[in-house]
Amino acid sequence: MPQTNPPNLPNPSEAVPPLPSSAPERSTREPDLVIVGAGIVGLATARALLLRHPNLKLTVLDKEAQIATHQTGRNSGVIHSGLYYKPGSLKAKLCVQGSAAMVRYCEEHGIAQKRCGKVVIAATESELPRLHELYARGQANGVPGLSLIGPERLREIEPHAVGLQALHSPNTGIIDYSLVADSFAREITALGGVVQTDQEVTAIEPLGNRVRITTQSEVLEPRFVIVCGGVHADRLAVKSGGPKEPRIVPFRGDYYVLKPSQRPLINALIYPVPDPNYPFLGVHSTLKMDGSMWLGPNAVLAFAREGYRRWDVSARDLWDALRAPGFQKLAWRSWRTGLDELIRDFSRHYFVEAAQRFVPELTTDGVEPGPAGIRAQALTPDGSLVDDFVFDQLGPIIHVRNAPSPAATSSLPIGQHIAGLATDSFGLGR
Repeated sequence: MPQTNPPNLPNPSEAVPPLPSSAPERSTREPDLVIVGAGIVGLATARALLLRHPNLKLTVLDKEAQIATHQTGRNSGVIHSGLYYKPGSLKAKLCVQGSAAMVRYCEEHGIAQKRCGKVVIAATESELPRLHELYARGQANGVPGLSLIGPERLREIEPHAVGLQALHSPNTGIIDYSLVADSFAREITALGGVVQTDQEVTAIEPLGNRVRITTQSEVLEPRFVIVCGGVHADRLAVKSGGPKEPRIVPFRGDYYVLKPSQRPLINALIYPVPDPNYPFLGVHSTLKMDGSMWLGPNAVLAFAREGYRRWDVSARDLWDALRAPGFQKLAWRSWRTGLDELIRDFSRHYFVEAAQRFVPELTTDGVEPGPAGIRAQALTPDGSLVDDFVFDQLGPIIHVRNAPSPAATSSLPIGQHIAGLATDSFGLGR
């Protein structure tokens, strides 16, 4: 989950100084379509729409001073291959497509990426059936190059790793998604679109054949709206009259960084066999584009939707999570798993111990605290963690209700998918 910050983009709203907050009226614009959220999904969607409809008057709004500040700028930076996801799901389809599309895009636009490969290791006999199920899923999803390997081949790929058997995905890669988002934003501007930062949306109101969007400095009245709100997706849906379910529950993931003395122990990406009951992948190693190596993440409830430190607390965010019926059911059902994650969050020893299952030579004093990110995870009222991308339409508004990992990998086909929905349902081609 890198913390690199993309360069500031020109802010078209700065051409005219905003009216004071006490002014009785604000300037009003009427673009054809507004996208709320300048993360990688919102930007990919804007790009796809402008490529389909060059005359579309389109504006992207984001509340932060820079684009790609949250999930996009703080994710693991992995180009996932698509082996984890249920065959036939949107995640499976769009991740496999997205992995190939992302590599092509980077090659065409001069963005550095690396196909470093990945191994998923079964450390115990009980994990072997789940490893084989992952292999079957990957085969069904059309993931290229997958193979089951034994300890000898594993040692050739990762000399310090141990395990009974492993799944090798040679086409899994790494990248800095902030650079991709920055490239998308430049394309949007070149295609005639507008990207505005420092524009927090305070209201979304359907009004006849238009939608009124209010920010702190202006009012926009587009015909159509697409909301890519990430961790605030449920609240933005409610603002526009949509349902509050599925709720977004923020899970914080922390990383440790290997010190130079330990860096030679791992070549690339080493993952455990994940628990099939949760959409989290477990503590693993992540090679970064700068050559550093991270361990993590864990997955604990964040006390604030944008709380990247343990003691970042928002009373509203925490209360919303704790009182949600779905979270209460999830917590009751999964208290032991949650407790294990919480212990790892406060104990470097137990955190590193999770990674020692596949690289025993790792030591507690060989790592130092690294960055953290927030996963915006949708949760249903029955306590189920939503395990696929979810897009809802409410009249002239399309909401992205769930788009956690592998959304960055899948961003190009996700953008095409949403652009197709908008073209058909909004009649953009007519």
